[in-house]
Amino acid sequence: MRIRVGSELTFEFPQPTPLIATLNVHSSRVSDLEKPDYLITLPSVPVEGYRDTFGNWCNRLLAPAGTFSLRTETIVRDSGQWDSIDPAAEQAPVHMLPAETVQFLLGSRYCDTDLLSETAWQLFGGEPLGWARVQAIVDFVHNHLAFGYEHSRATRTASEAFNERQGVCRDYAHLALAFCRCLNIPARYCTGYISDIGLPLPHAPQDFAAWIEVFLGGRWHMFDPRNNDPRIGRILVARGRDAADVPLTLTFGPNMLTGFKVITEEATSST
Repeated sequence: MRIRVGSELTFEFPQPTPLIATLNVHSSRVSDLEKPDYLITLPSVPVEGYRDTFGNWCNRLLAPAGTFSLRTETIVRDSGQWDSIDPAAEQAPVHMLPAETVQFLLGSRYCDTDLLSETAWQLFGGEPLGWARVQAIVDFVHNHLAFGYEHSRATRTASEAFNERQGVCRDYAHLALAFCRCLNIPARYCTGYISDIGLPLPHAPQDFAAWIEVFLGGRWHMFDPRNNDPRIGRILVARGRDAADVPLTLTFGPNMLTGFKVITEEATSST
């Protein structure tokens, strides 16, 4: 299967402003790209690429004053398979976890585990260890929060999402991450494209999405608290501890986002 993915973000800047963009498909999928998804700017400016501490590809630049846009597009070759599950995946004791997973047990900017630990053990401490416990967390978060773009707030933490019972996909991810970490299960935040391929119409407007990866059975497994159902064509852009580590754009000055477009669709042979 061939999936066309891309994005276009348009800003208004009152003055020249440094900007970091994390919009490229993750390196784990680079071999699946039919062409590089170069970051294109309008107007054209010099762009410097680098990898952050989590291995994500970032681009830094100086956006000029006025209207400025960022654009990416590519075709991704995909298996066309639905998200996989592994109900037999077991939870490892903390002292036996690989060292690189330990940071994903800790609280972070949006995953305030210190405020949710007691609640997590009350809600899920009786669930079987491993996949079943994580799925219980995901089921709870999916049902506990009401989704709506009108509920979006950039500063909302996991504990606030739990108490307010509303949010967008990042809030679902943060709450599930925090619960997992409270229960000694390494969990990390993911952002990327999720397609509607294979799903009945109507489809919601396309957007970037957030989900989580949990370390069970010696490897990372995907869970999606917002949708809580398998998808075809889940394409990773970046991973981190939470959304603070992987903003799509990080600007160092005042600006206004005036245009936002995301494309995730099955490509025809002529695309």
